[in-house]
Amino acid sequence: MSGGPVGVGVIGAGVISGEYLRNLTAFPDLAVRFVADLDTDRAKAQAEAFGVPASGTVAELLAREDIEIVVNLTIPAVHAEVGLEILRAGKHVWSEKPVALDRESGLLLLEEARLRGLRVACAPDTVLGSGIQTGLRAVKEGRIGEPLTALAIMNSPGPESWHPSPEFLFDTGGGPLFDIGPYYLTALVHVFGPVRRVSATSSRSRATRVIGSGPRAGTEFPVNVPTAHSALLEFTSGASAVALFSFESHLTRAGLLEVTGTSGTLALPDPNGFGGPSRLWRDGGEPDVIDAVGPEYGRGAGVLDLARAIRSGTDERASAAIAFHVLDVMVAIAEAAASGSAAEPQSTATPPDALPHQWDPTARTL
Repeated sequence: MSGGPVGVGVIGAGVISGEYLRNLTAFPDLAVRFVADLDTDRAKAQAEAFGVPASGTVAELLAREDIEIVVNLTIPAVHAEVGLEILRAGKHVWSEKPVALDRESGLLLLEEARLRGLRVACAPDTVLGSGIQTGLRAVKEGRIGEPLTALAIMNSPGPESWHPSPEFLFDTGGGPLFDIGPYYLTALVHVFGPVRRVSATSSRSRATRVIGSGPRAGTEFPVNVPTAHSALLEFTSGASAVALFSFESHLTRAGLLEVTGTSGTLALPDPNGFGGPSRLWRDGGEPDVIDAVGPEYGRGAGVLDLARAIRSGTDERASAAIAFHVLDVMVAIAEAAASGSAAEPQSTATPPDALPHQWDPTARTL
C-alpha cells in the first residue's frame, strides 16, 4: 500500500490497550481497523470504546489485507510466538516489551522478519517522548561533557496492589527486570551505546503475593521470578551504570535516571513516561531546568514512527536491533545474578539520532 493512512490492527485488549488505542486512533497517519483478543467480547468492547470499526479473532485480523502493522499487546510469554504469526501473515510487527523472553526466540523473530522483508519494532516508545528526547539532545550537545556514569533506580512494593491480573508480572518474562527494566535500559543504550558486560545480584522477598484490587482481590498467587535485581553495566564506550529494579521496596522511588559526565550531571525525566523536564547540575548550586521541547503524546508514538519509516524507506527508531540488545542485556543480568559471575551480552546496537523537536504525531504526512 502506497498512500493514505497506514492500516493498523491490535492483538490484545487488556489493560494497556486502552492507552494505545486512545493515541493510535488520534494519529492521522494511522487507521486502526481491527481489535483482536482471545476474549472476543473484550475485543469488541475496546473496539467500540475507541471507534474501531471491527473486532474478533486473531485469525480474522491477520486475514485482513488493509492492515499493514499489527500491534502485539499480548502477555510477554507469547510475544515472540504471536510476532512470528504476524510476520508469516505478511505484516509488520510492533511488539510490547520485551520483544521475546530469550535470545533464541528473539533471534528467530528477527530472522523471520529479515527473510520476509518486514519490520519488527518494539516498545518502549517512551524513549521517543519529548522528555527523554530533550534530555538526549542535551547530552549530544555536550552539556555534561563526555558521559561517564549513570544511576538508574526503580523501587516499588510491586504492581499486585493495583493490577487486576498481575500474575504474569511475577512469572517468566516478568519481575521488575523484564517488566520495568526495558524503560531504563533502553534510555541508557540511547545515551551510551551498547553494553559489553554486566555483573548482578538478585533476590525474591516472598514466595507468594495477593491480588489487591479488581474482581479477584484476595487471590494468592506464586512468585516465580526474582523481585529485585541490582546490576553494574559496562558499555563498549568505557562508560558504566548502576541499575536497581525492585518490587520489594516499601519506599517507592521510581523514575530516577541520572547521567554524569566530565562537566555536569543530568537527571532525565522518568523513562516510563513521555514528558517532563530534565535537570542539569554544574559546579554545585541549584540545577538548571531544561523543559521538554516537542509535542506531548503517549504509547503508540513508536507505531507511528514505524509507519512513517515504512512509507519513507527510512529506519524506525524503536528498532528490533535495540529491543533485542536490551533483551540480551536483561538475559545477561539474570545469568550474572544466577551464576555470581559477570556475563557478556552477545549483541550490539547503534542508537538512532534524536527525533527532531518539531516531529508532530498529530500532523497528516501520508
